[in-house]
Amino acid sequence: MLFDLRGPGRRTLVRVVYIGLAILIGGGLVLFGVGGGFGGTGLLTAASNSAANANTAFAQEVKKYRKQTEKEPQSVAAWENYTRARLHEASSESLRQTEGTTVSLTNKGTEVYAQTALAWERYLALEPHNPSPELAKEMTRIYSEEGLNKPTKAVEALQIVVAAEPNSASYWGELALFAYKAKNTRIGDLAASKAVETAPAAQRATVKRSLEAERKAIEHPTSSTTTTG
Repeated sequence: MLFDLRGPGRRTLVRVVYIGLAILIGGGLVLFGVGGGFGGTGLLTAASNSAANANTAFAQEVKKYRKQTEKEPQSVAAWENYTRARLHEASSESLRQTEGTTVSLTNKGTEVYAQTALAWERYLALEPHNPSPELAKEMTRIYSEEGLNKPTKAVEALQIVVAAEPNSASYWGELALFAYKAKNTRIGDLAASKAVETAPAAQRATVKRSLEAERKAIEHPTSSTTTTG
C-alpha cells in the first residue's frame, strides 16, 4: 500500500505526493481565488478584472472625446483625440476571434473598427496641416485583411507614414503590398522601388525579390498557388 511507511523509499514517495498536492491546491487558490478568505482575487480573476477595467476606461475615453467633437465639429484636435480614443478601444483582443490560423472580427469588433474608420476620415476631411503618422500607422491595422479589409484606405494611411518617415524600407514595403492589393500597381511599383532603395545594401536584392514575388502572388493568386503546389 502507498501509505505503508515501513517499505524502503515509501516515506520519500509520500512526501513527494503530499508536496505535489500542496502545490496543486495552492496553485488553485492563487490562480482562481478559491478557498475561504480569498474573495475571488486569484491571478486569472485579476487578469479578467484588469481587462474589464481597461474596456471601461476606453468606453469613457470615447464618450469624452465624442462629446468634444460634437461641441467643436471643425476642430482638428478634437477629431484627432476622438480617433485616438477609438483606436484604444479597437485594441481590445475581445474584438477579434481566431479559427485555426484565421483571425477575424466579432460583430462588435466590426462595429468598433467601422466607427474608428469614420473618426479617422472625419479627421482627414478637415485637412490637418500635419496628419498624425502615429495614428496613420494604427489605421493600417484597422484597414488590414484582419480588420475592415480596405487596402485602398490602408494605402492612404501609409502615404502619410512614409511622408513622415521616408527612409523606412519596411513602411515603403508595406505600402507596396497594400497598393498591389488595391490594384494600384503604379503606387505599388514606386513604393517597391523606394523600399529597395532605402533598404541596407546587403538586403536590397532580397527585398526586391520578395516584393516581386508578393506582387505576383497578389495579382495571380491561382497560378501562384498552382506553382507552389
